[in-house]
Amino acid sequence: MDSWIVETKGLKKYYQLGEHTVKALDGVDFRVREREFVAIIGKSGSGKSTLLHMVGGLDTPTAGEVVVAGKRLAGMEKEELTIFRRRKVGFVFQNYNLVPDLNIYENIVLPMELDGRRIDRSFVEEILELLKLQEKKEALPGALSGGQQQRAAIARAIASKPAIILADEPTGNLDTSTGHDVLGLLKMAANQFQQTIVLITHDNDIAQMADRIVRIEDGRIVKGSDSHA
Repeated sequence: MDSWIVETKGLKKYYQLGEHTVKALDGVDFRVREREFVAIIGKSGSGKSTLLHMVGGLDTPTAGEVVVAGKRLAGMEKEELTIFRRRKVGFVFQNYNLVPDLNIYENIVLPMELDGRRIDRSFVEEILELLKLQEKKEALPGALSGGQQQRAAIARAIASKPAIILADEPTGNLDTSTGHDVLGLLKMAANQFQQTIVLITHDNDIAQMADRIVRIEDGRIVKGSDSHA
């Protein structure tokens, strides 16, 4: 029996723009296995980021449901959902989202400090070494290259030992070579620490690094896409 860490059923997200209804997601059934690396690929406006935001509990659906790590997100109170995201979901964004006044080490451990959790310092050091950031851990983000900042964002996502990592166009601000290097490190780290990745990208070459590619167009999973739906 497959063990699904993510499952959406009949997921819809509609926006009203004047007299027009925009169907960002229009009945999406989507599943991800534990420890799987899935790339969701599609053009701008296809609905891929909306789907990621639904899975991460950053937005609420118009209809349908989202289950992540055995939890039905729609049934959670706002505070409960915030805690769930902090403990179960690691986010990697295109713009890094590092705190500029904190050094790299402080940025990495910040989510755990906010959650009042004990920091596993040896685990953090292991991540720093794997992502080639040990010599940069006391530097401020502004002193790092884009690739180094994105590796720091990946380290922050992994350090809290989430069930799943959601990466939204993580290579979007990087050149092709750096983007491949960074994503290779993300994949290696996730494999080593047995974490699941859902990656959003419009780049076919980047998507090829995943275990499975799911294509989305106009808010729907494309038929023939390996969606396991």
